[in-house]
Amino acid sequence: MIDRHLLPDEIDLIVDGDVGFGVAPLRAHLRACGECRTRVEEARELVGALEELPHLAPSSLFADRVMSQVHVFEPWHVAARNTLRALVPRSSPGRAAVALGGVAATIVLGMISIFAATRLDLVAFVTSAAVTRAGGMVMAVAETVVGVTLGPTALDFVRATGAIGLATSLIVLLAIAIVAVLGVRRLALASSRRSGGL
Repeated sequence: MIDRHLLPDEIDLIVDGDVGFGVAPLRAHLRACGECRTRVEEARELVGALEELPHLAPSSLFADRVMSQVHVFEPWHVAARNTLRALVPRSSPGRAAVALGGVAATIVLGMISIFAATRLDLVAFVTSAAVTRAGGMVMAVAETVVGVTLGPTALDFVRATGAIGLATSLIVLLAIAIVAVLGVRRLALASSRRSGGL
């Protein structure tokens, strides 16, 4: 016989009706201990109540609704393979046309690469010209913004100092915007306090 109260898993063994080597001492303790008998009866009542509950089955669309909200990680190589597989036609003539187009694109890109490799000076010149033109366009847009927002004096300052003047002007413009937003917020709070206090 056991000199302590039954543990929850031992109570489960008795409620489930298990018959094993270790169950006989548990049943002997149960005959002698009123508290453990009460706990076993409560467990049996609970199991009986659970068995009487209606068995509900989810709707047939439950799994689809749940899985539509689950974000499944798909490795990049699987996504790329699936995308390419979707682009390949199912008919033989279509596959032949896609294969022919792929071969032609590979030949053209190969020739462009060979031309670019043999003409690195031309590639460097074109890249430099593009970067210079893009920088000029950015500077022109920035000068327009500074001229419109801060006036002609700031525009002259930017033209005289270049990128450093532009950065300084943009910092000043940002500081003015922050001060303006904070001022409007303070006025709105003061106005709401005044109207709330009336």
